Amino acid sequence: MPRWGLADHVAPPAPGDDGAAKKGIAPVTVRAALLSAATVFGLAAAIHIVRYALLLINRTSLLPPLVAGAALWLGVLISLAAIVAVILTAVVTTSWLIARRAAVYEHLGQDDPRPAWALWAGCLIPVVNLVWAPVYVLELAHAEQTQARLRGPITAWWVAWVVSTAVSIFAIATSFTNKPQGIADNTVWVIVAYLLGAAVLVMLWQVFDAFVRKPVERPLHRWVVVGQEQPQQRPAETESAPAVEPGQQEPAA
Repeated sequence: MPRWGLADHVAPPAPGDDGAAKKGIAPVTVRAALLSAATVFGLAAAIHIVRYALLLINRTSLLPPLVAGAALWLGVLISLAAIVAVILTAVVTTSWLIARRAAVYEHLGQDDPRPAWALWAGCLIPVVNLVWAPVYVLELAHAEQTQARLRGPITAWWVAWVVSTAVSIFAIATSFTNKPQGIADNTVWVIVAYLLGAAVLVMLWQVFDAFVRKPVERPLHRWVVVGQEQPQQRPAETESAPAVEPGQQEPAA
């Protein structure tokens, strides 16, 4: 058999053929960043709970220098790790958001109305991102026609983020104290701030998954093909047709 007609020669895709949805950060990377940051926040809260317990013990007895030093430096190191985790998570999620918006607007046949520099600035500048980052996410949901389904989770994440930021600012402002009671109170506020931060990351994970579950190219509504009604079939006649031949005669050949 001739072999030259059996092979399909597929031309390689052009450099600009890939959609914008394949550019940017992969969803698995975003999930890894969110999971890592939430884990660091949980560890930070646990370490500060241990520090608070040591403060209670220190009211009646002196702590060994090794234990006191370890508790102090562990708190400092986990706080630095939390700052790094927040920065990396913000960069990763912002990169994904920009790529997702570009893919959605390209699918709609238009350009993103927000320039890339505005998206980066609105999502990474502290305090400013409390206003603009959720707005950008709501705009994405509106462009994908999922605002009715995602307005609740996005609003809940937005409110939790504002409350968490306020608690974190208060914890930082009350950390410059040397009084034992002030240190204990500040430790409690730090614990609450880390727990709220972990909750905000979990809620952001839910919002992110809600977007990822719906690909850009797939329509929001599912169309169902309804078949036409079939004409009712007449019931089979139980009685046989009348004979052609007259009675008392043999049937014709």
